[in-house]
Amino acid sequence: MENKETKIDMELYYKRFLDLFEEIKKDYPTFVESFMGFFKATEGSGALDVKTKELISVALSVKSQCPYCIAFHVKNAIAHGAKRAEIIESAMVAALMGGGPSVAYMKYVFDACDEFGAE
Repeated sequence: MENKETKIDMELYYKRFLDLFEEIKKDYPTFVESFMGFFKATEGSGALDVKTKELISVALSVKSQCPYCIAFHVKNAIAHGAKRAEIIESAMVAALMGGGPSVAYMKYVFDACDEFGAE
């Protein structure tokens, strides 16, 4: 198993992502309000439940190679009942579609699962 020094601080990515929206909101509140409205309408429960949507978002975050998005969506997936195995498998689907670079970004998923307490 890897030691603590090689772990990536996913809480820091999560916090920085939220801080970014607060910073943007200062000068562009309409943008943030519109984006968050779109986010809530899309990520809310519908034909797919929120957990499933978060797992899809984890996969898309890995494919997009965005550690901020990975932190955000892994944390949200866990909050909506996703288990570690489900989160890892969603990242594996992204790796299948994205190849080697996406496999490399699975590191962030593993660290986020560990840091955010995925069971």
